[in-house]
Amino acid sequence: MWIGPRRMLPERMDDPAETEADWETALRDLGRLNRWTFANRPLHAFLDRFSGDRAVSVLDVGAGGGDVLMAVQDFFGARGIATDLTALDISPHAAPCAQRRHPGLRARWVTSDVFDLPEAERFDIILCTLVAHHLPDPDVVRLLRWLAARANKGWLILDLQRDALAWAGLWLGTRLLRLDPMVVHDSTASVSRAFRRADWQRFLAESGVAAKVRTSFPYRWAVTGGPM
Repeated sequence: MWIGPRRMLPERMDDPAETEADWETALRDLGRLNRWTFANRPLHAFLDRFSGDRAVSVLDVGAGGGDVLMAVQDFFGARGIATDLTALDISPHAAPCAQRRHPGLRARWVTSDVFDLPEAERFDIILCTLVAHHLPDPDVVRLLRWLAARANKGWLILDLQRDALAWAGLWLGTRLLRLDPMVVHDSTASVSRAFRRADWQRFLAESGVAAKVRTSFPYRWAVTGGPM
């Protein structure tokens, strides 16, 4: 139940040697874990700010199995708002996994590092869910600047808190629920890589980006910015 400085422990999901089948099984159980912990509540609260728009373009950074963009499509679709969705993930497994998991998702898929996306690409809304903790500190600062430069209306980072109870809860819960071994391993590694408020304050100061940092149950950060 370690709560010291960030430790960039290895995560199996980042390992290119993992097979597509193993990656997809892990995404399935990760999606279940996110549903059980109400992970979409801060996402919906953020999206509600754009309910008066007629159309929005949305980029999901680290789109994984497409769960977040599917939630976005459903949210805006229920309000009659047209969406132009783009999913970006560095893993070649992401697009085929998402297409099998969410055949109704209408999104353009891009397999790329976020920092390699062409400079001309801009979006109304950019989402970054459970991605920042995969990055070393300098790249988190770089990501904040990137989001501020590319989002026309607003951006959202949702990520984990580095907390002893979060670590213990994931260690125990993933085992009791018999989740996929990749999820069991990566869950506590992710908390070790995660953030405390002082980390976000430092990153924002170094980046020169203005943003609001809020806590979200359970043990999540919601960092929001943009000209809103």
